[in-house]
Amino acid sequence: MYIDCGTYRNWDQENRRMSSQEKRNFHIIEAFKYRVVVDPEYADNTWKILEHAIHEIYHHNGIITVTFEELYRNAYNMVLHSFGEKLYSGLVSTMTVHLKEIAAAVKASKGPLFLEELNNKWTQHNKALQTIRDIVMYMDRTYVPSTHKTPVRELGLNLWRDNVIHSVNIQTRLQVTLLDSVQKERNGEVIKRDLMRDIIKMLMDLGPSVYQQVFEQPFLDASATFYRGESQRLIECCNCGEYLQKTEQCLNEEIDRVACYLDAKSEMKITNVVEKEMIESQMNCLVHMENSGLVDMIIDDKYDDLAWIYNFFRRLPNGLSVIRDVMTSHIRETGEQLVIDPEQVKDPVEFVQRLLEEKDKHDKIINLAFNNDKTFQNALNSSFEYFINLNPRSPEFMSLFLDDKLRKGLESKEDKVMMLVRYLKEKDEFEKYYKQHLATRLLSGISVSEDAERSLILKLKTECGYQFTSTLEGMFTDMNTS
Repeated sequence: MYIDCGTYRNWDQENRRMSSQEKRNFHIIEAFKYRVVVDPEYADNTWKILEHAIHEIYHHNGIITVTFEELYRNAYNMVLHSFGEKLYSGLVSTMTVHLKEIAAAVKASKGPLFLEELNNKWTQHNKALQTIRDIVMYMDRTYVPSTHKTPVRELGLNLWRDNVIHSVNIQTRLQVTLLDSVQKERNGEVIKRDLMRDIIKMLMDLGPSVYQQVFEQPFLDASATFYRGESQRLIECCNCGEYLQKTEQCLNEEIDRVACYLDAKSEMKITNVVEKEMIESQMNCLVHMENSGLVDMIIDDKYDDLAWIYNFFRRLPNGLSVIRDVMTSHIRETGEQLVIDPEQVKDPVEFVQRLLEEKDKHDKIINLAFNNDKTFQNALNSSFEYFINLNPRSPEFMSLFLDDKLRKGLESKEDKVMMLVRYLKEKDEFEKYYKQHLATRLLSGISVSEDAERSLILKLKTECGYQFTSTLEGMFTDMNTS
């Protein structure tokens, strides 16, 4: 039978339930008034009993002739009679012997059985350690703290680390086996995730430094090499959108891997590796990729792909500035062609309409794909202000556009036109032309409505100031009194 710890616990519970009367009648055992002479062979004989029990516990035979209470009392008495050091050092030596035997058995395991054997031995060691800890509990609570020794539980973990994990061949083999399993899973093979989780947890239980040394750092290094090669392979066969989707898939797989059997703290580290090798190293190539880069995405209104590239690049240092600069250059180049093209400026109304369409297009991209990022909106405004003022006739054309719409109906475009007016540096020129066109509409009676005229003047007051619109409002007063 296995060692039964129940008797000791039952005695403790009975003692707690003792009535007050019983406690009064209970005679307190006082310390001996005279020095107790201990048999010189007492410590050796007592330790032999405990040593034999530890051997049986590790061999899990279940045949122990001494009860748990006797073993506990023997360990208690050794500490009480100042043999704590003998008990502690004997425990270290005996556990070390068994752990060396365990290491030999793990080394002898063949192929795929290696991890299973290691995990089984680890489970057995933990069970044995718990039983041993219960037996030497008094030592663990008194002698160990007073002498600044390592507690029994921590001692058992340290001995496992030094004699099993760090033993010759096992650490290297364990590392290679774990990394090989991860690589197989990346290649689409099914692995024993439960077993991987148990082994990784063992390394974590042994301490962060063990987990990092034996697995995490080699895992990150191997992952960097893998994704460096993967990025080169994908960049040659995918367009930009496809590449970004596959990168997102890789990230999701790594996050899932962490959730299933790695330390949660590894998630940020492995995602940084994927982003560095798959995105940061290919940043310029992706943005400028022929037929599918950022400019092509903008031209073709590929909102999903633009969202992919924005969400990836925002995680990288200066990532957003890269795509913002490319977007700005494209908008300015397109705008320059529009405002200086002789064919485009032949029709002022069509000219302004094209500006409005370009503004709507890029506003929608920023809203849908770039998370309404204010830095991108500022870059867009700066670009429009730049190229609109390249054409000295822009103030006149905007006034003509408004004149056309006020004759036919604005169709709710006055707010968008006000945005273009805001970009004008020569607002005085716009004021001059607007007064001329307003006077013509008022004298000819060809305005769509006086309410529309006054509504627009109110908006112009916001953009251009009170002094600009006071003259316009005066023109309405003069018309009404004449």
